[in-house]
Amino acid sequence: MNLIILLSSSAIILLIAYFTYGKFVAAKLKINNKNITPAHTLEDGIDYIPSKTPLVLGHHFASIAGAGPIVGPIIAVTFGWIPAVIWILVGGIFFGAVHDLTSMVASMRHDGKSIGVIIQKYIGQKGKQLFLIFSFATLILVIAVFADIIAKTFVGNPGVASASILFILLAIVFGIVHKAIKNKRGAFTVASVIGVVLMYFFVYVGIQIPFLLDYKVWVVLLMVYAFIASVTPVSFLLQPRDYLNSFLLYGLMIFAVIGVMIANPDIKMDNQIELSTESLGYIFPVLFVTVACGAISGFHSLVASGTTSKQVNKEGDAKVIGFGGMLIESFLAIIAVGAVMVISRTEYASRLTLEGPVTMFADGLGGIISSTGISIGLATSFVALAVSAFALTTLDTCTRLTRFTLQEYFEDVDSKPGKMLAKNRFLATSIVVVCAVFLLSSGEFTTLWSIFGSANQMLAAMALLAVSVWLIKKKVSPTFVLIPMFFMFAVTLSSLFLFAVKNFNDGIYILSVLAGVLFLLALVLIYLAKESLKKELEEQDKKLKKV
Repeated sequence: MNLIILLSSSAIILLIAYFTYGKFVAAKLKINNKNITPAHTLEDGIDYIPSKTPLVLGHHFASIAGAGPIVGPIIAVTFGWIPAVIWILVGGIFFGAVHDLTSMVASMRHDGKSIGVIIQKYIGQKGKQLFLIFSFATLILVIAVFADIIAKTFVGNPGVASASILFILLAIVFGIVHKAIKNKRGAFTVASVIGVVLMYFFVYVGIQIPFLLDYKVWVVLLMVYAFIASVTPVSFLLQPRDYLNSFLLYGLMIFAVIGVMIANPDIKMDNQIELSTESLGYIFPVLFVTVACGAISGFHSLVASGTTSKQVNKEGDAKVIGFGGMLIESFLAIIAVGAVMVISRTEYASRLTLEGPVTMFADGLGGIISSTGISIGLATSFVALAVSAFALTTLDTCTRLTRFTLQEYFEDVDSKPGKMLAKNRFLATSIVVVCAVFLLSSGEFTTLWSIFGSANQMLAAMALLAVSVWLIKKKVSPTFVLIPMFFMFAVTLSSLFLFAVKNFNDGIYILSVLAGVLFLLALVLIYLAKESLKKELEEQDKKLKKV
């Protein structure tokens, strides 16, 4: 096996899957352009804005990707590159792409609302409340962690900070220009080309003019930026920034493929498969929790049913955005695995401990890209900057998603403050930012982050559960969703159980208790779904008896 065969065969498999299994899933969901999307029926110029497919795909891909499809797969190579690649391809096609597309379409059929509202309608009010509380807590944790990561990155690499600021300014200008030329033929393509060229130019400029600030100042500025990105029209900042940023990853993948074709680097990693490792534990369930983005990730359902479903212009676009976007991410994950296959297992193990997955990815891919004629220093800096830029995308998208979650929770609260919070995006976002800052200042986010992998995959299982109940009640055979759902619940419950036991034995009781609470939450939602379906069957029996 060499990298050319790995990348080309993976690309072919993913392409075939898109045109075959993607078509099958779209048909099961009865996707039809005659169905008017919420972006049109509820257009408000803030959150609900019908947008061109490339714009929404760029936003969606940039939001779901981040550093996830790079970090997870590289760590998972601890078990061997073969199981990592198999899970990425099988998981991406039959689990992740199904999860993302079904979450998006289910949301679009319910006024662009989140999975929590779908749970309310088909499982019950208690299910919605539990899901939204869990989602809110998880998203607050993500905001705090990524604010810390980005602030430290900006302090350690001021050039990344400069480039990121230039990207934001460019995105605002692009958003204004796009709005002005919206209906002019060919203008969007011209604006996109100019925007992408300037973005790559700003990568170079940013490195040349580093912007130096203190860590605490960066945290404050990042929270202010997240607030603005959450309350302003999605077409003003969030969408154009994600769209332009997505070309960083597109470019990174294209350069990687060209570099591999030219260099054809030797594979030094052996084919050994480890069923258990000292650092991670057993391959089941750890592999399936570690490789989330790239295979299946619960966070994707929040994006698909949160920001993305409110921007889709035609229902037919959902297949490209949801199914296609996930498969692109899977290919990025394959590239990440390839970046560390060029070193031996011994070197991989030592460097993973000393440098971490992002640096390993930047060095490995930077070396491959340098075969195109680009200096290895510039290539490595470009890869590192591309990964860092997407951490900022995760921060701003998460803030908006958390605002949606908070507002949806209070939609059914019959009180003046509750109704005010449900309708006022400024108030809701302020609460989100305050909660994130509080968690950040407490320092507890570093302890809590270790449970995120299991919590994230539980979100995926819950989303698949909600979609399954929806499909069953719509008289659609849900087998293509049920199989991933049962598998993800098995993974999640096993992972949480092992996590609880390990932390209890280590004396970290707060994490042990949290794992136990999440375990019970999953069981409660499964029970509520079962009772909902049982009630549905009883009502059908009564109707038949009357006939």
